[in-house]
Amino acid sequence: MGAYLCPPAVVHGEHAVKTGDILAEVRSRHPQAPWLARIDGIAESTGIASRGWMLPLESAVAPSRESGLRTPGVGPAREALARGGFSDQEVGRAIAALEEIPAPQTIQERTAPAWAAVQSYGERAAREALETAGLHTSDVDCLITSHSTTPALPGLDLSLFNRLPLRSDVLLLPASQWACIAGTRSLALAADLVAVDPDRVVLVVISEALSTTYQPADDTLESLIVRLLFADTAVAVVVTGRPRAESVLRLDAAWHHTLPKTADLHWLDTRADGTHFVMDRRGPRAVQETVAAMWKWLSTRHQDDEHPWHPDLLLAHPGGTRVLEYMEQTMPEGWPEGLLAYSRAGYTTGNRGGAAVLDILRRAHDAGQKTGSRTVLYAAAPGLTATALEGEWL
Repeated sequence: MGAYLCPPAVVHGEHAVKTGDILAEVRSRHPQAPWLARIDGIAESTGIASRGWMLPLESAVAPSRESGLRTPGVGPAREALARGGFSDQEVGRAIAALEEIPAPQTIQERTAPAWAAVQSYGERAAREALETAGLHTSDVDCLITSHSTTPALPGLDLSLFNRLPLRSDVLLLPASQWACIAGTRSLALAADLVAVDPDRVVLVVISEALSTTYQPADDTLESLIVRLLFADTAVAVVVTGRPRAESVLRLDAAWHHTLPKTADLHWLDTRADGTHFVMDRRGPRAVQETVAAMWKWLSTRHQDDEHPWHPDLLLAHPGGTRVLEYMEQTMPEGWPEGLLAYSRAGYTTGNRGGAAVLDILRRAHDAGQKTGSRTVLYAAAPGLTATALEGEWL
C-alpha cells in the first residue's frame, strides 16, 4: 500500500455548547416527557460535558422567522372560522393570535447557515493541512471531500476548488454519504490513488456540522441521545505516495466490511424542519459484528508472523462508548490495555462523525509516538459499513 500521511489539521466548532444547557433546553420544551427523570443519568453516561458547534445553541432552538400560521393556511383558516359563525372582528383576532405562535425553523433556515460554516471550516482545515505538509494549493492533484449533514450540489469539493483555489486539472472526488467512515475510507481511497501514481498528492477534507440534527421538537428518548452526542468539526490531511519530511504515518493495508440488511439501523430523515438523525437500539450490536470481523482480519493478516502481533494504538470511531467497551472486552488475547485511550479522550467532547478518526489521529500525534508504533484505524457508519487501516508511525 505504502501511503504516507502528514499530520492532520483539526478545526473544532468555535461555539462551546455545555451539556447542562442542552438539558435545561430539553426540560423547558418537554416537561411531560416520560423519560425526563432519566436525562441526567443518560447525559452522564455519555461522558460529554461540552462540545463545539459551528453555530451557537441559540441558532438551533430559535423559532422560524415565519409565523406559526404559514401564509397558504391563512385563507382556509379564515374561511373555517367564518363558517363557524364568528364575526369578522373575532376572525381577525383569531388569525392574529395564530400568526403569533412560534413555528419551527424550515429546512432552509437550519441548513443554509450550517452549509456556509461547513465550507468556511473546511477551507481553514485544508489550508492548515497543506501548510503543515509544506505544500501549496498548486501541489494538490486530487481532492477527496465528505459532508453528510448539509446536502448541497455542487458540494464541498467544488466549493474548496474555488476557495483555495486548486488547479483546473485536479481530480475531485466528493463522498457526501460516507458519514462516520469518511476518515478511514477516504484514507483507503487516497492510498489506492497514490499506489497507482506515487507522485500524486491527495488532499482529504471532511467538514461536518452534525449539530444540524439537533431538533428541539423531537420528544423521543433517541432524540435526546442525538442532542447530547454530536459535535461539529472540520479535518484535513495530505496523503502522498512517497515519504516526505513532514510524513508521520505510513498506511500498509485496508479492510472494508458491510453488513447486509442493516440500512434501517441509522439514517438521516429530511423533514420540513430540517435533518433528523434516527437510530435504532439494535445499532450497537450490529457495529459489534463489524468489530468481530475486524479482529478476524487482523488475526488472519498476522497469523504467520514470527512473534505474536498486536497494535500499539487503536484509533477507533465505532459510534459510541458502548462499542468502545465491547472492543475492550473482545480484543484478542494478549493485547495490552489502553489501546483505545485516544479514542476515549476524543469522545469526551462529542461524536465527530466522519471527522472523528483524523481528530483522534491528531491527538495521538500531538502526544508523541515512537517510530515503528503499530497502529490500527477503524470506523463504522450507517449502512452498516466499516473500514479499517493498518500502518506504522514514522
